[in-house]
Amino acid sequence: MSTQTVITYTFNAPRELVFKAFTEAEHLRNWWGPKGWEFRVAKADFRSGGVFHYSQKPDDGDIMWVKFEYSEIVTLEKIVYTSSFSDKEGHVVRAPFDSNWPMKILHTMTFFEDQGKTFLTLTIVPVSPTEEELRTFENSQDILHEGFTNTFDHLVEYLTRQ
Repeated sequence: MSTQTVITYTFNAPRELVFKAFTEAEHLRNWWGPKGWEFRVAKADFRSGGVFHYSQKPDDGDIMWVKFEYSEIVTLEKIVYTSSFSDKEGHVVRAPFDSNWPMKILHTMTFFEDQGKTFLTLTIVPVSPTEEELRTFENSQDILHEGFTNTFDHLVEYLTRQ
């Protein structure tokens, strides 16, 4: 088992456009998260030290709040942030779907362009997990890969309309 998850994805779009899609709220609200879920941005401050706070809601479920805290943004190259579930005010809370999900997770995204295509590498690592949280994370590899791949597929659909 690994304490990190690595997901790679290739976009048939220039890096500048893909990077903007990850760092501008007007783009993110159109593709981020599970398909068909309601998505609302509460705060969007895309800079090192900034916060992205949003809610998402499935048709048949309760609203969930999520907060990203950015520690590093290198334009066109890299985005580093921790994600956590939160309440409406932005206070960190347990994941609504599993009380053993890690409280915070570090995401590192790198963007590389070659011949008009953008290659994204996403590394996901739990921050200071308990043993049980680490086991839960390790046992969720398929779900993480499927969730991010589906989300990135939504981005592809969105980019084709730009």
